[in-house]
Amino acid sequence: MSTLYVVATPIGNLEDITLRAIRILRDVDAILCEDTRVTAKLLQKYEIQKTLISYHSHSKLSKVEKVFEFLEAGKDLALVSDAGTPCISDPGVMLVSQVREKFSDMVKIVAVPGPSAVISALSGSGLPSSEFLFLGFLPHKKGRETLFKEIASSGRTVAFYESPHRIIKALESLQKFAPEKKIVIARELTKIYEEFIEGTATELLAHFEKHPDTIRGEFVVMVANDRTREQSSNKTTQAIKQ
Repeated sequence: MSTLYVVATPIGNLEDITLRAIRILRDVDAILCEDTRVTAKLLQKYEIQKTLISYHSHSKLSKVEKVFEFLEAGKDLALVSDAGTPCISDPGVMLVSQVREKFSDMVKIVAVPGPSAVISALSGSGLPSSEFLFLGFLPHKKGRETLFKEIASSGRTVAFYESPHRIIKALESLQKFAPEKKIVIARELTKIYEEFIEGTATELLAHFEKHPDTIRGEFVVMVANDRTREQSSNKTTQAIKQ
């Protein structure tokens, strides 16, 4: 039986990889990756020499069929993304779905856990995360306004990814629909310039206007629910009384 390993890789700091992931990347017959140049840097650090096969959202059917041929031949493969856990807001989910559908019990699919930007961001945000809503990358146009309305009315912490090209527009939408909510933004996670910034949408817009040089890298935006504000307000009130 062939095995397709879904392997999480570092989101920034190359030391953030598990011993199990390193062993599997050494043992498999080939590695499927978004960008062979990015994955090659990781493999070079850990002195791993392996056949790399590019697989991304624009891969043609012939590329998928090649993956199927490997699995049918009894080969073991590892699927990685450029950063973090594959299949989470990532085109790898299409391949895993196709393999499950085509091979059923003939190919074993094994998840190898590790770094995830949204989990790392939540863990350092201080926001309640016993339950949260993750929206991945928001659509550029269709349905975008509806999502911001849902974020504003949510009773849970809401997290989503945003690019440097759209972070200001996202904050402007939050300023419109959720002006009073506490927001925490994580950027450059696990890298030298890792930063957590918090405030209302208006305060964060002012921050980025003052520090335009920080509008780079991938952002994780986390919006607190109303209960978080109430709890924070109650703690402040209690502190004043004391």
